[in-house]
Amino acid sequence: MPVPSLSSLLRLATVDVRPLRRRDFRLLLLGQLFSMLGSMVTFVAVPFQVYQLTRSSLAVGVIGLVELGPVLTFAFLGGALADANDRRRMVLLAEAGAAVTSALLLVNALLPAPRLWAIYVVAAVQGGLFAIMRPSLDAMVPRLVPSEEITAAGALNSLRGTVAMVGGPALAGVLIAAAGLPATYGVDVTGLAVSLAALAMMRAVPPPAGAERPSLRRVVEGVRYARSRPDLLGTYLVDMTAMFFGMPEALFPAVAAGLGGPRVLGLLYSMPAVGALVATATSGWTGRVHRHGWGVILAATAWGLAIVGFGLAASLPLALLGLGGAGAADAVSGIFRGAIWNRTIPDTLRGRLASIELLSYSSGPLLGNAESGVVAALASVRASIVSGGVLCVAGCLACALLLPGFRAFDGRDWAREQTGAAPAG
Repeated sequence: MPVPSLSSLLRLATVDVRPLRRRDFRLLLLGQLFSMLGSMVTFVAVPFQVYQLTRSSLAVGVIGLVELGPVLTFAFLGGALADANDRRRMVLLAEAGAAVTSALLLVNALLPAPRLWAIYVVAAVQGGLFAIMRPSLDAMVPRLVPSEEITAAGALNSLRGTVAMVGGPALAGVLIAAAGLPATYGVDVTGLAVSLAALAMMRAVPPPAGAERPSLRRVVEGVRYARSRPDLLGTYLVDMTAMFFGMPEALFPAVAAGLGGPRVLGLLYSMPAVGALVATATSGWTGRVHRHGWGVILAATAWGLAIVGFGLAASLPLALLGLGGAGAADAVSGIFRGAIWNRTIPDTLRGRLASIELLSYSSGPLLGNAESGVVAALASVRASIVSGGVLCVAGCLACALLLPGFRAFDGRDWAREQTGAAPAG
């Protein structure tokens, strides 16, 4: 067997940048980087402001429930619209609406007595806009790069997201402490303005040929297709299980209050993204992994174990280490989930299937934040974090046992099935 050269080993440990040669993909990546950076600043500012107004982790957890309703209501509509309209235009319109809502948060923060109900209302509207926008955004990417670069594009998108999730919360902590909440929300408005400019420069991404108008029948068609694919169902169930039980972000303000305030809060929100950044920046090896089902299961299990470590940590450095490990595991899981979705779903169904994916990766964290807030109110913050991590591990192992079609998924076999070749031995 030939010994791999140093250069080939280095390629496995670095991110694949081939998709950056595609102009529209570069514009989308850049615009979404600024959009996500601003969104992550607001992602920290909103729970901080709610906790500041109420001193209640349960009130912070309610944000997730407030956002979940519109996500559930509009996700399937967003998927149907993505398969029937110009996907670039759909993202642009939703981002414009998000800019308006972030401006409303800025105005509310300027009031002598900011209104708690206004924060919840804006959070609900933003959840609806996200549900409309995200299926079009996800369905657009496979149209911007060739099929052999889809995994690499997914890794770059993950890298973009992790950069924003590292920089956004850290920036939020500094801005809240030094400039106040209005300036913090202003950063989100600015980031969305940059994203809108980038989207305006992109070429149109029209719907597939022969696309029909959105209808209930079209939505049901997408759901039936998902139900026929055990590998897709596995990606949804494992991710929802991991996030529902192992998502402690609603507890971060309470944890930070005893460890140093807003600057520590920014660190807590940033550390999962730091771990994800390390994982995605060294993600070249993921292109050599074909057993994507096992990849998702093992990565989600590692997330749960890392959350247990975070909950048991006796010091801030150990807590941050646990969150960093969790973020790395989540990034790897996301890369493999994306590989299954983008390689195997027909373009005519991508928008509607993206809406189901949206429900799986957004409802889990939103419900998980509410669940962690309730358990913390009934028991304690530490008990909520540790028990959630343990249940996450148990749930992932149960999914591995109960979903043999998912755990056995092999990207090589799928490709051979499409060409009529024999499966791998």
